[in-house]
Amino acid sequence: MARHPKQQQFFEAIGPSGSLCTLFEHLPGVSFFAKNAQFEIVCANSAFLEHVGVAREGALIGRTDYELFPKSLADHFRADDAWVMQHRKPRLHIVELFINPDGLPDWYLTNKLPVFSGGGGVVGVMGTTQSYESDKRSIQPYLRIEPAIQFIRQHFREKILIMDVAAKAHLSVRQLDRRFQEILKMSPQEFITRLRIKTACEELSQGRDSILDIAVSLGFYDQSSFSLQFRRRMGITPLQYRKQHQSGEVPVAPLEPRNSQ
Repeated sequence: MARHPKQQQFFEAIGPSGSLCTLFEHLPGVSFFAKNAQFEIVCANSAFLEHVGVAREGALIGRTDYELFPKSLADHFRADDAWVMQHRKPRLHIVELFINPDGLPDWYLTNKLPVFSGGGGVVGVMGTTQSYESDKRSIQPYLRIEPAIQFIRQHFREKILIMDVAAKAHLSVRQLDRRFQEILKMSPQEFITRLRIKTACEELSQGRDSILDIAVSLGFYDQSSFSLQFRRRMGITPLQYRKQHQSGEVPVAPLEPRNSQ
């Protein structure tokens, strides 16, 4: 879209600055980042630094998602970044797993936009992330499946029948699946599994229960099926995840001693 002449004049008049990062320092709960065309971080606000366990921005510059997050999450972030730059279009209202300030996966709302040079070429991507829970009242489309989500959150440790979930949202099973796919880009069953994996991360890092006990308590058939689903989404086994936390080598790799869209 062509800029208005007054816009063009304004942006040509200003020089490079940290204005964007400074602005996002004053938006509570919003993490801001910008990456270059090589997917390296070139700018981030303090909320983003807190999420990834880094005390100063300088220690983050030039790093990629693969140095900050589990491979499964980094692969997802990289694919979105590449799509935004390739298609020169934003990706908005992405509900996805991100790392919270405790170093654990949680649900976040992400927006990503391409960054253009003065000549119109794409030179990177910038975006924001914020907690889904804190912002959900402003996300109207998601409220259509909120009863189903709340039912899942209350009963995810039990055997859940999708027909029961659909009934809570006053939808048929097919309608429920379609809305989950449209809004969350996943099926209701995948949402249940991801919630169980998120909770497993918390229990593996904070508790002493055996992996088998955790698996059974979260509704998995056995330890083998739990390990398979965990590794598929986190890139490592539950035992590896626990050992990394016990040794201080958490999946969100710190780039310097700790003081974490």
